Amino acid sequence: MSEKIEANSEHRLLLRQLELKDYKEVKEIMDLVYSNIDGAWTRKEFSNLLKKFPEGQICIEDKGKVVAVALSLIVDYSVYGDKHTYDQIIDKGTFKSHDPEGETLYGIDVFVHPDYRNLRLGRRLYDARKEICENLNLRGIIAGGRIPGYKDYADKLTPAKYIEMVRNKELSDPVLSFQLSNDFHVRKILKGYLPDDTESRAYATLLEWINVYYEEKEKLLGGKKTVVRIGIVQWQMRAVKDIDDFMQQVEFFVDTVSSYKSDMVVFPEFFNAPLMALTNEESPSEAIRSMAEYTDEIRERMIHMALSYNINIIAGSMPEYYDNKLYNVSYLCRRDGTYDKQYKLHVTPDESHYWGMRGGHKLKIFDTDIGKIGILICYDVEFPELARMLSDMDMKILFVPFWTDTKNAYLRVRLCAQARAIENECYVAITGSVGNLPKVENMDIQYSQSAVFSPSDFAFPHDAVVAEATPNTEMTLIADLDLDLLKDLNTAGSVRNLKDRRKDLYNLSWVLRQEE
Repeated sequence: MSEKIEANSEHRLLLRQLELKDYKEVKEIMDLVYSNIDGAWTRKEFSNLLKKFPEGQICIEDKGKVVAVALSLIVDYSVYGDKHTYDQIIDKGTFKSHDPEGETLYGIDVFVHPDYRNLRLGRRLYDARKEICENLNLRGIIAGGRIPGYKDYADKLTPAKYIEMVRNKELSDPVLSFQLSNDFHVRKILKGYLPDDTESRAYATLLEWINVYYEEKEKLLGGKKTVVRIGIVQWQMRAVKDIDDFMQQVEFFVDTVSSYKSDMVVFPEFFNAPLMALTNEESPSEAIRSMAEYTDEIRERMIHMALSYNINIIAGSMPEYYDNKLYNVSYLCRRDGTYDKQYKLHVTPDESHYWGMRGGHKLKIFDTDIGKIGILICYDVEFPELARMLSDMDMKILFVPFWTDTKNAYLRVRLCAQARAIENECYVAITGSVGNLPKVENMDIQYSQSAVFSPSDFAFPHDAVVAEATPNTEMTLIADLDLDLLKDLNTAGSVRNLKDRRKDLYNLSWVLRQEE
């Protein structure tokens, strides 16, 4: 089993329900955020809310400290209609408006500590609130939204014109722009919603998000996902000016894939090879050791991206050099701020000859918020024992970052990956690089056709290929993987590779102790 490793000087985020003991930290944030409109609620009001609807009060903590909060109630919206005030909803802090039999989730507040506003925590809270709405089978979410940016335009524009310009992105409002980007639409303009909100001139937008899954049953917040969305990057090798230029390309793909609400984005093996050209080393073995000096910085910056964009990242693979030994390692950067790593266990003759690279000694299964996953770097997928051991540890998705230079090399990876998906009743995602690097010896040409493979049975695509890229073209693949289909396959498939193994005849074991 893998262990979670906290990044130095970074974050450790956890989404959870609020508790009464959190009041002091919640009050601190509210006093900072709402210093101009009465500050924090009282401890009694906070306690009332938790008693009324505990599952609707959620927060994000960082290393044990609450840094972002979302509060909500269930209401019978027909009682209030489109013309109401904030005070009517919270009912002087008694929250008697909460109706467990109501059909609408009412968002009464979202706030983030000012020091954490660059991590997009508000978006996480909105996504979690939508999940609550879906899981409780409510019609949608209603919220009254401030328009604090209106103070700068009140003498020029009507509230309606100001909102229209924000909607059309001609103006930006710190609250409304964020809400619109999270799929809310303006249902009505309210006057006097928050009479003391001078920045908004007492106006507010009545916002609505519609639950398209209404009447369908979903799992509760915090449960493991049954449908996982992954994005894999078929990476173009190109010259870069410096590490910032390189990381800008990385962030582009992280941002793009996360915008599709993906749970995981995967980069190829040695995706950082363009940095080798910056080392000015003539010897391939010296160049890759010099490139290894960038590895720690890239890992830390990708951990921050995982947090900021709310997506797990498999950072392809990069060279690691310590104790005069060179390794090839893949980093899993989780969106909760932790990271882990898997070493390449089998090195190719070419890697050994040109670079003096060594194989690692441990095989890990990784716990993530999408379930248990495995990572095998390129050549490792050609050894079926490794995937079978991961399968025995309940792996559901195997990720294979690879680098190949020719089609025959690529086909070895592809065909073996497809076999692993069938043998182990799991999904397998592979991704590589395209293009060329003229000044990088031993990595000058690339061949790739990234793909996602499934087992081969009636519930899956007829050719057992969930998605595949155009060969040798920079692009991304987005694929949804239904994990429940794997359970059905294991118990009721046409064939049952895992259950039908003859363990009375043979077994598979790890010779070296994992701690060595």
